[in-house]
Parts: sequence; structure tokens; C-alpha cells
Amino acid sequence: MKTRLLYASVAIFLGVLGLSWLTHGTGVVSNDIARNIYIPKELTIPLQVKAAYNGREMFFRYRWPAKQPSIYHDMLKFEGGKWVRYGASVAGPQPQGIYEDRVTMFVDDGSVPEFARYGGYIAVGDRMRFFTNEAKVDEVKAHPYLGQKRKQTEIGKHLPGTRSNINDWASVVPEDELEALRKAGYFLDLWHWRAHRSNPIDASDDQYVFELRGGDAGHGPFTNNWDAEKRQPQFMLNPEKSGKRALNWDDLLQRKLGFDDVYFISESTAVPFDATHTWQEGDTIPRRLLRSGDGSRADIKVSGKARWTDGYWDVTLSRAMDTGSPADDKIFVDKRVYNVGFAVHRDAFGSRWHYVSLPVTLGLEREAEFVAARFDGDAPKWDQAWSKIVLFYPGQVSWPHLNSASHAGADRIKAGVPVKYRHSEIQLAHYGVEAEFADAIKRQWLLTLIAGVLLIIGFGIALSSLLARKGA
Repeated sequence: MKTRLLYASVAIFLGVLGLSWLTHGTGVVSNDIARNIYIPKELTIPLQVKAAYNGREMFFRYRWPAKQPSIYHDMLKFEGGKWVRYGASVAGPQPQGIYEDRVTMFVDDGSVPEFARYGGYIAVGDRMRFFTNEAKVDEVKAHPYLGQKRKQTEIGKHLPGTRSNINDWASVVPEDELEALRKAGYFLDLWHWRAHRSNPIDASDDQYVFELRGGDAGHGPFTNNWDAEKRQPQFMLNPEKSGKRALNWDDLLQRKLGFDDVYFISESTAVPFDATHTWQEGDTIPRRLLRSGDGSRADIKVSGKARWTDGYWDVTLSRAMDTGSPADDKIFVDKRVYNVGFAVHRDAFGSRWHYVSLPVTLGLEREAEFVAARFDGDAPKWDQAWSKIVLFYPGQVSWPHLNSASHAGADRIKAGVPVKYRHSEIQLAHYGVEAEFADAIKRQWLLTLIAGVLLIIGFGIALSSLLARKGA
């Protein structure tokens, strides 16, 4: 009986050990698009930045590596007698490479104190878009403020002070409190440059992050080119100006169209769509119509020409130091220190698949980690050295998680210890990857624990059996 029990214990132990061995790494090292999981091959990339100002305008110059320029975005292809959309944001890289490169920058003047310590992490809230547990569209649409009033269909970046419970995206504070917070400057200014949806017309987008990510007052540099009722584009290319009514799909796939070619549609190159035209298989029309923005949202411009050359993007943006819109923009003042954070999208990745920086101090002729040079005239000479920033892949690390019991450093956050004092960028990148696979890691540890317990039980039974035999 004891021998059979011993054999059974050994068999169970070996079986669990074998299961643990066979499943080791399963779900941990594999991408899973169905769960919005895709890990980029590089976890960190370099960004070079410079800043300058003349008392009237503020200039920022960004330089980062990319294998090739991704300047196409969101296309409508004539396929099988109907117009089919390609290039929407997806989990991981866009399969056809139809997704634009981007650079973004957060700016704060000290009105969002958490940002100086934890950067963009504070804007990553509960059940964000493209997280594994993202909020469902119907849930968001049904929300009385976010869905019904603000017409949101997904949960994007937002600041913790706009929620009564950071663990619940739906707990938006009352509107009178939102208004008071905004007047107090509790928002992040967001500079947003896009290689397709703004760069061809030398524009950028002026946005903010507050209770959601939105645009400043006015119109942005692009709008929708889709007639949902007729299931067709609203506009096509003007053949008299462009020599064509549509792009060729194969030209896009083979990346034949460059900066000097027609690869976008704008107010100056568009005419109303002609449904009577004999459209051919593969005809392609951009789904975004570029336009002249207006109001506060059109404050940021491209200075010079933003271009990709020899493996690097070089983008310069400018904006009035005082836009006259303090509820939309952070106003730049000489001799003041600000907090900034950067992010880059490249290689046809969209949504949360970007590289971000830790917060950096920006000084306007003040000592800081990143100093803006003052100059005379209309344009900076850019003769100062580059400031070098490390960007990292953040994964699915949210502000609620960082403040929860499951995060070992939650007490440090509660004490206000800045993240850069405890972690490097590569450490944060690895932590972000671990967060993607938290469930799989817990499962693996459980299997290992079970195998270990059974091993102890098996040894105990074996030892008891041997001692009993020896005593006999």
C-alpha cells in the first residue's frame, strides 16, 4: 500500500512538473492580438530635443530614429465594388503599414503636481483604450457625460483629479467641479504632430488632456472624408490639380509615394466625390481630409519642413508663447521652469504602442534638465547641443495599478517619491512587459508552487516509507 502511495505521489509530482515545463513561457513570450497584447522588438529608443524662444514664439525641435517614414494613414480602397477602410488603429503594427508616425509633447506649468513626479503615467486611467480589459463601446456611449454629452466611444487619457475614484473610469466628478479644475489650470497641454494628418499642410494639432483627451477650441487640421449614409468618400482628388482622382493601392503598399508626391487629400486638392465615375479595383482615397484649422486648436505650426532623412525624423514646431487662451494652453513666460514629457509613434504602430519619456524640467533661461535658449530674430540658429532623452515602451501600466496593493512601490507614490529616483527607463520598460502578462505569470507561479508542494509531500512519503521499512 505504501509503495503504491509512493509511486502515485511521484507520478503526480512528475505530471505537474511536466505540465509546468511544457507551459513555461506560454502566453508570456507570445503576442496575443485578441487580448490587445503586442510587444515591440525594441523597448527603448533615443530622442533628441532642443528648445528656443524669442519672447514672442516658442520653438521645439525633435529628432528620433525610424527605419522608414510612415506618412500614409487611414485609406479607403475600392475593393469588390465597395469602399473598404484600411489603416485604422489596431493592436500592434498596422498589417499593411498604413499608419502615420507621430511625436507628442505634454507641457505643464506646475498646475498638475503629480505630472512632475510621474509623467504620463498619471494620465493612464482605468480600462483604457486597447488595454486587455478596455471599456466596451456600449458602456462608454451610455455614460451620461462622456458618452451622451462628449460623444466618446472609448476611454482615452485623463487626469486622476477628474475622477472621484481612480479605479473607475465612469466616476467623472460633477461638471461644476470640472470647470473649477480647468480654470485652476489642472490640465496638460498636448502638442500633437502627425506625419499624415497634419504635416503635409505644415500644421500640428493643439490638444489637451483633462477629463479626456480633446482638442482646443476651434477646428483641427483634418476632418472625416466618409459619407456613412452613402458608404462612400465625400471627396476625391481633383484630377485637374493632382492628375488623378485617386491613389493606387499598390503604390502605397510598395511605399512609392514620398514627400513630393500626392499621398494625401486636402481642401486645396479635393472636389466632391463622383459616384458615377467608373472606379477601378485598387483605387484608393484618403479617409482624412486635411484642412486649415482655426481658433486655439490651430496655434501650433511646423517651422520649416518636417522630414525624414537618413534614418531620422527632424521636426520643428512653433507656437506663440502667449496664445491668449490660458484655459487651452500653458502660457510660456521668460525665466520660468516647466515640466514636459515626450512620446513617439513609429513603424506603423498606433494607439498605446508608443515610446514615452519620464517627466523632464524645461527652463526658459533657468537651470533645468532641458534648457530653452533665448535668441533674437524670427528663427533660432539651433547652435546649442541636443538634449538626449530615453523613451521607453510603457505597456499596460495604469495609474490605478501603480496606486494599488499589487504594486510594491505604491507606498512610495503615496509619499510623493518621483519615479526617476527609483527606476531607469529600461526597468520601466521591462515592468511594462511584465504587466502585459501578469495573469500568465501568476498562473506559472501557481503551477510551480503546486509542483513544489507535491515534491515536498512526495519526499515526505518516501522518507516515511523508508524509515518504516528500516524499523521493521
